[in-house]
Amino acid sequence: MSYPPIPVIVVSSGEPAGIGPDIVLDALTNEPNLDACISVTGDPAVLRERAVCLGLDVCIRETDSTASVPVHQPGQIHVIPAPVSARVVPGTLNPENAASVIECIDLATRLCLQGKARAMVTAPVHKAAINDGGIAFQGHTEWIAKRTGCVLPVMMLASPALRVCLATTHIPLSAVPSAITHDLLTRILRIMDRDIGALYGIPHPEICVLGLNPHAGENGYLGREELDTIIPALNSLKASGLRLTGPLPADTAFTEHHLHRFDAVLAMYHDQGLPVIKHQGFGEIVNVTLGLPIVRTSVDHGTALDLAATGRASASSMVSAIRLAIGFAHNRVSESP
Repeated sequence: MSYPPIPVIVVSSGEPAGIGPDIVLDALTNEPNLDACISVTGDPAVLRERAVCLGLDVCIRETDSTASVPVHQPGQIHVIPAPVSARVVPGTLNPENAASVIECIDLATRLCLQGKARAMVTAPVHKAAINDGGIAFQGHTEWIAKRTGCVLPVMMLASPALRVCLATTHIPLSAVPSAITHDLLTRILRIMDRDIGALYGIPHPEICVLGLNPHAGENGYLGREELDTIIPALNSLKASGLRLTGPLPADTAFTEHHLHRFDAVLAMYHDQGLPVIKHQGFGEIVNVTLGLPIVRTSVDHGTALDLAATGRASASSMVSAIRLAIGFAHNRVSESP
């Protein structure tokens, strides 16, 4: 499949009562240098009302296709409609609009699968509101993975200075040791090697793997997961050509002396890796899903209902997510035969 040099990006506008519409409008109104043809999935009327609330000078055009969307111009927003069912009140969730939120995601996903868009960017949604609307929903990552036939999505948070992937995500800490298996680590590290290489143009990236236990188990005295599971998995992968270091203790790996050597870090559980990158790069962090057959980036924050329509929501993470998606799309185009 051949692609045009200017990539097509589709942005889902998220929970309409939250800051999703705000940050999409802000980003596409105030960012002049977005080298892509950008479409938004959402309700045009909601976006127009929110633009008025925010005092943004914006022209919202409805379209049924990405094919006719021109290169981005600030304040010109092209929307593929996904109408809400009930009136949207900023800051107040309404489960009746759950189907519209899901359709925003599904539209963007389908366009990528059909080759009509090179990447999708997602604004935040509210899981409870979607479930209260009668749709079983664990989260964006799981939903998009199922829609794209992906068996093992890998969560990566990326800032300009650091990339952190997670071996396990939203499970209790007590369940982490049994979840860390030779097979899981092997599959995740192969996905990281392939996708970080493709998205960032880094053939066989240098990956740091953290230990599970304090001091990476200290030769078994503080836990045997490193000796029994992590080290054997790393040795097998290194023998096949992957460039891996570890397992390292997290308090050693996340120092400037070590971090400059690595292209990415694999943390064993959620709060081992994410507090570090959020402290280091909050506001510029992008959530990237590896393992998908499509490119997907997202903001790294929630719906912030209390900020909706106030003008106080920052679009910095949305801008970073769009820019990263554009860069990934360009890298993928350069790889295409």
